[in-house]
Amino acid sequence: MKKYTYTEKKDTRSGFGAGLLEVGRKNKNAIALCADLTGSLKMDAFAKEFPDRFIQVGIAEANMMGIAAGLTIGGKIPFTGTFANFSTGRVYDQIRQSIAYSNKNVKICASHAGLTLGEDGATHQILEDIGLMRMLPGMVVINPCDYNQTKAATVAIADYVGPVYLRFGRPTVPNFTPADQTFEIGKAVHLNEGTDVTIIATGHLVWQAILAGEELAAKGISADIINIHTIKPIDESAILTSLAKTRCVVTAEEHNKFGGLGDAVAQVLAVHMPSPQEYVAVNDSFGESGTPDELMTKYGLDAKNIVEAVERVMARKESIHA
Repeated sequence: MKKYTYTEKKDTRSGFGAGLLEVGRKNKNAIALCADLTGSLKMDAFAKEFPDRFIQVGIAEANMMGIAAGLTIGGKIPFTGTFANFSTGRVYDQIRQSIAYSNKNVKICASHAGLTLGEDGATHQILEDIGLMRMLPGMVVINPCDYNQTKAATVAIADYVGPVYLRFGRPTVPNFTPADQTFEIGKAVHLNEGTDVTIIATGHLVWQAILAGEELAAKGISADIINIHTIKPIDESAILTSLAKTRCVVTAEEHNKFGGLGDAVAQVLAVHMPSPQEYVAVNDSFGESGTPDELMTKYGLDAKNIVEAVERVMARKESIHA
């Protein structure tokens, strides 16, 4: 089992803020729009350095999406910023009609996604946003795992022509990926070689998958661990190459079990390589108020639950091949 370490914990929303500032310095066509959450989205530095390219829309998320779509017609690259719930559920019609349908070059940047929004509770803890955005034709969906990867993803999507949904979070998490990484849209990151089971994780669950891999290694179980940061387009080759070795998979995500990473992987397997699969995800429910750690534990989104899912899926594999 390859060992991963980190020197600090940082929030992924700060990675977005740092990446956005770098984009602003590199590309004069980059425009940032925010719906009255500049501090929460860490867009302050961009707003200060490029006040003529920052638009404070206020609490008017639908208008923000329309403005962003319009800006692309003049060659601008708009980055919209608000909470994930307001970036998708509140404005789905505007995204569908004004951005996705006409393939506008808008970057929808969504913070405070999933349960780890924490004490703000179920009304703000959107757990269906990946599914909503995956279903839009032409929409790229990205969910990076730490500060460094979020920063790299923010820089990378500026060069991609077309609509993108970039999802990140509020809590501090281990920052373990390289600071100088090159982010490739649609290209999974292989974290650990293994032969017994595949663990495919995204976002905050990637570190939990690493911890689970260490626990499994202590039990003599060899886990192939993959970080799927781009859920659409998904890296089919990485999935199928791994499953050809292990013949079973656990998917892990901070999202409803319907419509997210697990279903994206299941679609690949159903067509190309039917295999036993277990989901580590929220089991078709809303969240509640609590600290991020409390919620991740209560809703089964941690290393312990990944290990238990591995044990279940390996038992299923053994029964099939008995």
